Amino acid sequence: MNTKLTLTIEPTVIQKAKKYANSQGRSLSSIVENYLKVITKEDSIESIELTPIVKSLKGSFKAPKSINYKKELSKRLTEKYL
Repeated sequence: MNTKLTLTIEPTVIQKAKKYANSQGRSLSSIVENYLKVITKEDSIESIELTPIVKSLKGSFKAPKSINYKKELSKRLTEKYL
């Protein structure tokens, strides 16, 4: 059973998100739902086995301590998709 959810979002963001959803042949609700499923997934990242190439690269990049990873990721994804 689905439950209705009310969100407060800037009108320009809503317009762009609706346009994106339409171009993907999906509803905005389904996109938001799938996003929430992904970020609330309880499976541990630790359980994923890394390939030898990924293992060799692990730890080779050191980001500055002042960087906000989530903010930067959000910014890049917004630029890419909206």
